[in-house]
Amino acid sequence: MFVKSGDTVKVIAGKDRGATGKVIKALPKVNKVVVEGVNIAKKHQKPNQENPSGAIVEIAMPMDVSNVQVMDKNGVAGRVGYKIDGDKKVRYNKKSGEVLD
Repeated sequence: MFVKSGDTVKVIAGKDRGATGKVIKALPKVNKVVVEGVNIAKKHQKPNQENPSGAIVEIAMPMDVSNVQVMDKNGVAGRVGYKIDGDKKVRYNKKSGEVLD
């Protein structure tokens, strides 16, 4: 998977198209990512000791990784490529040529 936790991404498809955010969690087994502030859903919680009346909380839900593009330091969103830099394999932005790692 080309996205890692901590990457800044731009949403390119779906109801939040155009939004940017940081990847909170990458889920490679199901090919999804959780981006903060994007794909928000309301979850109803039952009453418990710390919140006796219950609550409605907003949480970021996972979205498919194909709906995001990784952004580099300059804010350019593009596809991710891999190249060998010395003896290390690094990710780079194919649009700007900038190394992501």
